[in-house]
Amino acid sequence: MKFFSYILVYRRFLFVVFTVLVLLPLPIVLHTKVASAYFKDFHLLLIGVICLATSIEKWNLHKRIALKMVMMVGVNPAWLTLGFMSSTAFLSMWLSNTSTAAMVMPIAEAVVQQIINAEAEVEATQMTYFNGSTNHGLEIDESVNGHEINERKEKTKPVPGYNNDTGKISSKVELEKNSGMRTKYRTKKGHVTRKLTCLCIAYSSTIGGLTTITGTSTNLIFAEYFNTRYPDCRCLNFGSWFTFSFPAALIILLLSWIWLQWLFLGFNFKEMFKCGKTKTVQQKACAEVIKQEYQKLGPIRYQEIVTLVLFIIMALLWFSRDPGFVPGWSALFSEYPGFATDSTVALLIGLLFFLIPAKTLTKTTPTGEIVAFDYSPLITWKEFQSFMPWDIAILVGGGFALADGCEESGLSKWIGNKLSPLGSLPAWLIILISSLMVTSLTEVASNPATITLFLPILSPLAEAIHVNPLYILIPSTLCTSFAFLLPVANPPNAIVFSYGHLKVIDMVKAGLGVNIVGVAVVMLGICTWIVPMFDLYTYPSWAPAMSNETMP
Repeated sequence: MKFFSYILVYRRFLFVVFTVLVLLPLPIVLHTKVASAYFKDFHLLLIGVICLATSIEKWNLHKRIALKMVMMVGVNPAWLTLGFMSSTAFLSMWLSNTSTAAMVMPIAEAVVQQIINAEAEVEATQMTYFNGSTNHGLEIDESVNGHEINERKEKTKPVPGYNNDTGKISSKVELEKNSGMRTKYRTKKGHVTRKLTCLCIAYSSTIGGLTTITGTSTNLIFAEYFNTRYPDCRCLNFGSWFTFSFPAALIILLLSWIWLQWLFLGFNFKEMFKCGKTKTVQQKACAEVIKQEYQKLGPIRYQEIVTLVLFIIMALLWFSRDPGFVPGWSALFSEYPGFATDSTVALLIGLLFFLIPAKTLTKTTPTGEIVAFDYSPLITWKEFQSFMPWDIAILVGGGFALADGCEESGLSKWIGNKLSPLGSLPAWLIILISSLMVTSLTEVASNPATITLFLPILSPLAEAIHVNPLYILIPSTLCTSFAFLLPVANPPNAIVFSYGHLKVIDMVKAGLGVNIVGVAVVMLGICTWIVPMFDLYTYPSWAPAMSNETMP
């Protein structure tokens, strides 16, 4: 019995060990590449990017960048939200959307709270001046008017079917909860401002991720799938992606800002662009709290400088690898085509984060002398592990395996042939239908799962109807990120929703408008500035053998 009790205690360990031992002979027996879909170029690129993100967040470089950008735009409510949106979008270009939203929200929350406190102080001062007596305006945050309490007491009567004790407890808890919610919002404007701030951060963290291949997992999945299916194309890299996606993301960001401002606060152009306007007490308080938060960071440190330098080097190497209009540095390795990729840069720079010292570790000798015995690198493996999204890596690997299975079994080709009657429709209508389909599905399914499901379907469809695959795949990939309607649609939405300022209906109303803006801008881009970049109106030679013909 004692033996079996040990087995029960260590069952997880034994399960892992025996699973590995049982599967160990498979590579010898099968004589083929086993599970290669689970470790592709995408995974290497992801590892390098997470190394950068880990160092940025560890040394608070992200916070410094966000606060500096907000300080630059000023404290006018409209410009302040634009500042938060701009800094959030910029950070999400390089960090994960989730970590960006989680980082910026506490800063925004502190700023908005400072505005509310300033309003309370102004009201207290004004009432003291007019009444000539001590005013307890600041106590409003801790108490509620009597008639409002009475109203809530009436609304929190015991529910029939419960005993009296349960009813009393329920009423008390509900009253305390409602009181707590009320004290956060002294005025309707304060509540609306919090809603606006939450939505601005959630949506801009998603929009910013569109801009770079590494900005979000859906972009990475698409790039890996496309380069694997069409290896002769070599037209899709960090630079080319940024060139066509940055204008789209910038337009979506600005239009979303205008839409959210109009929806929650109204949009007064005259008030916004009025020069020489004196700052209100609230605006001065807001500027002060941002300044204080920035000063808490102190002067920029050595670790931040090194991280920033490595970040700039990584970005420059990505852009210059194969810019298109001139030969890039990848031409130096022309003997090995396809070996120098964006993941090469990411891994090389990522390795440096583990090697470059951040600080020296010292110890005191018996004689009292302080000597250095080791150093601490910019990041450690344990810190990297805590940031690495292994679940996404495995999920994407499963998607690649599914795509390989569809291709090998002939399922992709069969689906493409069945969808070939769609070739009678105008190309723009096919793109619109596919974009709306992925936008709808991604609201209830994860973004990586959505793009993984649609790529093996849309590629054969494009080939079957003799359309450049990029013409359909690019807008569909971008639209996969447009998960703005529900809190569960993506992690940034869930993060801001957890602060308790939003209702589902708020996100639905705001998100519907942003979804429409996003799809409209993508459709505009795929019909204008993106066309000459990839010659989208011509069926390419790098796609499966078909006669080159121009679309009507």
